[in-house]
Amino acid sequence: MATLSKKRKVINYLASGKGLTANEAKSRYGVSNLRATISDIRNTVEAFGNWEIVSEQTATGKTRYFMNDTHPGVRMYGFDKYGNRYAL
Repeated sequence: MATLSKKRKVINYLASGKGLTANEAKSRYGVSNLRATISDIRNTVEAFGNWEIVSEQTATGKTRYFMNDTHPGVRMYGFDKYGNRYAL
């Protein structure tokens, strides 16, 4: 089985509908600069208009990033924790 990159792990996590802060990304995936990773991810996932990256401030002032599906309800696939696509 192929090893996933940190970027792919973050994309898979965000695609599951969960949010991620810089501290969480560092402890879970070893991402030291989440802001730069999110910028790179944004260029990738927003290229065709299927996903958008959004952020919100937590109660403690940290930034939490989310990836929203711009076509909810019509997507026919998802990703497992290994980055493999599967039918919904």
